[in-house]
Amino acid sequence: MAASTHTVTNQVPPLTGYDVFATDRALVEAVERYVEAGLLEEVREELSSLGRSAGSAQVQEWAAQANSHPPRLRTHDRYGHRIDEVEFHPAWHRLLGKGVSAGLTAAWNRPAGHVRRAAGFLVWTQAEAGNGCPLSMTHAAVPALRADPDLAAEWEPRLTSTVYDRELRPARLKAGVLFGMGMTEKQGGSDVRANTTSARPLAEDGAYELTGHKWFCSAPMSDGFLVLAQAPGGLTCFLVPRVLPDGTWNVFLIQRLKDKLGNRSNASAEVEFDGTWARRVGEEGRGVRTIIGMVAATRLDCVLGSAGLMRQAVAQAVHHCTHRSAFGGPLVDKPLMRNVLADLALESEAATALALRLAAACDDGGEQERAFLRLAVPAAKYWVTKRCAPVAVEAAECLGGNGYVEESGLPRLVRESPLNSIWEGAGNIQALDVLRALRREQGALDAYLREVGRARGADHRLDAAIKDLLTELADLEGVEARARRLAERMALVLQGALLVRHAPPEVADAFCASRLGGEWGAAFGTLPHTLNLAAVVDRARPAH
Repeated sequence: MAASTHTVTNQVPPLTGYDVFATDRALVEAVERYVEAGLLEEVREELSSLGRSAGSAQVQEWAAQANSHPPRLRTHDRYGHRIDEVEFHPAWHRLLGKGVSAGLTAAWNRPAGHVRRAAGFLVWTQAEAGNGCPLSMTHAAVPALRADPDLAAEWEPRLTSTVYDRELRPARLKAGVLFGMGMTEKQGGSDVRANTTSARPLAEDGAYELTGHKWFCSAPMSDGFLVLAQAPGGLTCFLVPRVLPDGTWNVFLIQRLKDKLGNRSNASAEVEFDGTWARRVGEEGRGVRTIIGMVAATRLDCVLGSAGLMRQAVAQAVHHCTHRSAFGGPLVDKPLMRNVLADLALESEAATALALRLAAACDDGGEQERAFLRLAVPAAKYWVTKRCAPVAVEAAECLGGNGYVEESGLPRLVRESPLNSIWEGAGNIQALDVLRALRREQGALDAYLREVGRARGADHRLDAAIKDLLTELADLEGVEARARRLAERMALVLQGALLVRHAPPEVADAFCASRLGGEWGAAFGTLPHTLNLAAVVDRARPAH
């Protein structure tokens, strides 16, 4: 029997049993904005089904289990044979299987495929972010493989399948496959042209033998990998199958798994190639150009993943403050806490609006939209991913000491929050890529200015920010040292333009006043008190 003093009061019920998609107004409205009317009902139901799974107690338990029992490397079997297998907790396979079956690798051949897949990725990230890595790599392999029509015809149906088959066997025997990627080496980091892995041509046309290493190999349990290596004609992209067509295992030596800050459920490895069979993708010497389509897709997924993490952090904070009372009333009604929650909600909604706009551009596929993406993706990847960590930390603080306890789920969000800023090219790489697009990509700046120009005249602070940005772009003296500032301003102006056009007035007003108008401090919770902050918080509330 419990002691009479142990009466539990004023504790917040868990945020479970809700539809992660349908209760996210910003996301729902973005989907409605970019999916044509005849398809919208189907897409809504598809995303709500995934949203109900993501918000269920069962899936939340799987997420906790997958992170509490990280993958283990088995280099040898009991007899001493080299096997290089990665073992996962059953919960990992359930989560990954659900993501595959929900179409999170199937964007390329469906109507509105990128928008519906982006929304689903954002939803599913909120359940468990680690399994997003293989989902992202598999999805992103498609544009790279299209550099070789024969390879694309062979592999694309398997990559875009909604069947999850975890067994390692020849790809021709599988209804669905997963892909990973290996570019980074010890000595090179982001400078992939410094790679030393060598590729020796074999007698078979397009076949090579690889020798070397990869310091970071994503999703090492996958069926195939896209890697970069030095062929006689220069840096080249290759497909490395895990199992060869005759059923023998390719030489893919997993040296160790990385012990990471977060992303604990997912495996990242150091691997060695020693006479490893590979198939060339694209032309020799054009490896970066071939794989850049994969990199662009994974960078967009970094934006989506950060938007999903921010949305979950905000949902948890608003839910907690709605149900927790202090100093005579619900926390959500306290002016200072309301200011903090509204500020966090603005960051989350702006990230969602930008991420879905980029996905819609992928669906469009036109020349102008491709030019827009060339500039907008690195700017968004730079800024949105950097905002994720402070949002997650502030949201944990909204829960007080409870937010520092593992059972709340917030510590896992905090550990995960820096990841997307580091992976797929860290901040400096993205900022420099913005400069590269400005200098080399014809039409990129015009497409960006055309997009933000659609909101001109609707808010004086946005107009002033656009004018200031044009002034900054006109003076490119010493621009490399200013590249981060420029990428930040471009992302903020784009977010402001999207919110002015599409968000409720109270959201757009608060964003423009703070992020563009300078009425903001250096920490969350410093919005002007005259704004309609209650409406902003109410919009972010996960109905439960």
